[in-house]
Amino acid sequence: MSETFAVVTGGSKGIGLALCQTFARAGFHVATCSRSQQDLDDLQQKFGDYQGEIITRKTDMSIRDEVEAFASFINGHWGQVDILVNNAGVFIPGKVTEEEEGVFDTMMKTNLNSAYHLTRALLPLIRKSTKGHIFNMCSIASIMAYPNGGTYTISKYALLGLTKALRAELLEDNIKVTAVLPGATWSNSWKGADFPEDRLMQSQDIADAIMAATQLGPSAVVEEILIRPQLGDL
Repeated sequence: MSETFAVVTGGSKGIGLALCQTFARAGFHVATCSRSQQDLDDLQQKFGDYQGEIITRKTDMSIRDEVEAFASFINGHWGQVDILVNNAGVFIPGKVTEEEEGVFDTMMKTNLNSAYHLTRALLPLIRKSTKGHIFNMCSIASIMAYPNGGTYTISKYALLGLTKALRAELLEDNIKVTAVLPGATWSNSWKGADFPEDRLMQSQDIADAIMAATQLGPSAVVEEILIRPQLGDL
């Protein structure tokens, strides 16, 4: 069986961590990043029993130079990339009409620009794969605005647009592209929220859905994974 090389941005917590662990359990090699070196060191400890290689780099995905340095880091270790999950993101609540100066730039750079620049930087490695697959972590907010969603909604609508553009451009290159649109999922964004445990989805649910999409044959692609809590949106 051939080796699989997977890149997951923002892999130290939440959905990103669940993805890294899911891929590693399957024997994949995993590259990930975080703004916190301590979180990456802790992550390395969790991967001690897995067969695949885990490589990490401290990276602020809102800064283009650091995104491109992360891509160069991967290129220095691997000769190809099979799976890219643009998962890194940030949520800052607020209204478009009232949010503080700089919120728009921060969320657009983190939620949209990072995926744009990293995908472009890694495409040469993805093209070397016979099973290339790009996942962009969109959101329910990519298809419906909600109060206090502000620029987060704008950034996620734009990320879905980027995903659709990549799908159209790369289909003849046999590179699959999938938009992932999760509803409320337990992560740091919901830390301390006063809801029953089963009201929100688990990060592992999203990771399992993504993993399943990677297992289809070469002639089929899941274009969108829309997944919500059983009791509906919050």
